[in-house]
Amino acid sequence: MRETFPEKLFPWFALKSIPGIGNILYKRLINRFCSPENVFAASIEELCKIRGLSKNTAFTIKTYKFRDCFKKEIDDTIKSGFHLMTFSDRDYPSLLRHIPDPPPYLYVSGKLMPESHNIAVVGSRHPTNYGISEAKRLSENLAARGFTIVSGMARGIDSAAHKGALSARGRTIAVLGSGLARIYPPENRKLFETISENGAVISEFSLQSPPEAHHFPVRNRIISGMALGTVVVEAAKKSGSLITARLAAEQNREVFAVPGSIQSYKSAGTNSLIKQGAKLVQHIQDIIEELSPQIQESLEPDCHNGYLDNQAKRLPDLSPDEQRVISHLEPYPIHIDELVRKTAMAPGRLLGILLKFELEGLAEQSPGKRFSLKNLA
Repeated sequence: MRETFPEKLFPWFALKSIPGIGNILYKRLINRFCSPENVFAASIEELCKIRGLSKNTAFTIKTYKFRDCFKKEIDDTIKSGFHLMTFSDRDYPSLLRHIPDPPPYLYVSGKLMPESHNIAVVGSRHPTNYGISEAKRLSENLAARGFTIVSGMARGIDSAAHKGALSARGRTIAVLGSGLARIYPPENRKLFETISENGAVISEFSLQSPPEAHHFPVRNRIISGMALGTVVVEAAKKSGSLITARLAAEQNREVFAVPGSIQSYKSAGTNSLIKQGAKLVQHIQDIIEELSPQIQESLEPDCHNGYLDNQAKRLPDLSPDEQRVISHLEPYPIHIDELVRKTAMAPGRLLGILLKFELEGLAEQSPGKRFSLKNLA
């Protein structure tokens, strides 16, 4: 990455701090004048030719006094082991440049690879076991094919997506809704460090910015803006992940959705996306086929006929009773009474088999005596 000297960053911070200049107007100014230095050097007449820029804002630019707080913010960022990347840096994410309101600069922990093929994987913060296993499976398989997984490092689907990519020794990028010095959620500190070593954690918010609620819809445009497409794994009707999907569509990117049970309110949002035209995803080949004109030649070879799915692990030899039980288990939790009815098996015998499955990693128990099949891939 090209070195950006601290003093060169001052004008970037200064221009962003001027009232009336948001990300859209900032991009127009850089597109016209190429750098913040040139913006400050331009005449009021030249500035007023920029669409959306008022004469009052132009006057503020011309009379602006630089502040020492920028130096402290930049120094603190460097001392923390992070770096800053501006819109003009060659390693700035290329797809992100093309959205209407890209961040003028990014705080980065780790390293961004501008040539990477990014896929966003997002979903509920309170997913089912099915959602977690599918997010991990898809992300692991996509990372194994050479994709970089982008998500928000939130609880639930986001964390599962990052962990899936890491389990395949692939690259992943986390986009935070807080500053890099305010890791959120706090229990993801270790994940933050691992992602930084195998990709990057980025934020447009100042180093010490807290995870305020309004930050997250704003950061979602970066998640979708960095990616060729966005995969929504599990989302309720009012999930924030649907905002990311909407932004992806507005940015002319692909939208994918993993179908869920019609009886699960946590899949109502994803099922609705499919009804609205999102590409239904069962395995990664559904994604690759949609994106193949853009990425096919540079992908890693597929050694599993397009997807790994459940072929990586085989079920152990099962007795007839065990086969009967596992045939009635699903990714969604089923109450023990329902399993007794379906298997026509004595409760004691059934619970013994389920306990064995838990110990072998084939099944897991949820609160309320509910059991589900674990992802075997």
